[in-house]
Amino acid sequence: MRLYAQTPARRTRQILADLIAAALIYAAVKLALVVHDAIGRLADPGRKAESAGNSLSGGLHDAGEAASKVPFVGGQLKRQLGSAADAGTGLADAGRSLQDTVGHVATLTTVVLIVIPVLFVLLLWLPPRVRWIRRSAVTQRLAAGPGGADILALRVLTGSQRALAAVPAPPGGLAEAWRRGDEQVIADLAAIGMRQAGLRA
Repeated sequence: MRLYAQTPARRTRQILADLIAAALIYAAVKLALVVHDAIGRLADPGRKAESAGNSLSGGLHDAGEAASKVPFVGGQLKRQLGSAADAGTGLADAGRSLQDTVGHVATLTTVVLIVIPVLFVLLLWLPPRVRWIRRSAVTQRLAAGPGGADILALRVLTGSQRALAAVPAPPGGLAEAWRRGDEQVIADLAAIGMRQAGLRA
């Protein structure tokens, strides 16, 4: 299986198309990661809120434990400080929830920004490459098989007439020469067929 043509012009076009496809895929991934980082920074307030809530909750719990030792009102102070500590825990939970939401949005956006451009590039670039690889493999097998040159010559005769301009027409025309089995004409036509497929005769 041949990945690139043997003829310089077609091989250059194929390499250029491959490089452009790779560059576009790289750019899409790079852009998606930059956007992911930018969206991820939106979670900073959530991290600060979680940290502040945890600190507040821990401090109020400690204060409640210390206040519980105060005679007569210690139990009531502990309950009040415990309620305030629960509010701090709620603030920490809200901070974590914000971080989770931002993380999900960043991940989903990144996936979309990678998948859509990559699919678009692959749909434009991959089918022609696969078709050429298959066609060149078939042409090579045909050329190597018995009567392959005759079949390639017939392909050229029934294809675009522009390609026939390079072959000197013998008396009676190219088709008549092919029917007679003119080896030179068949070889010339087969060589054109190989070049059309991007292969050397």
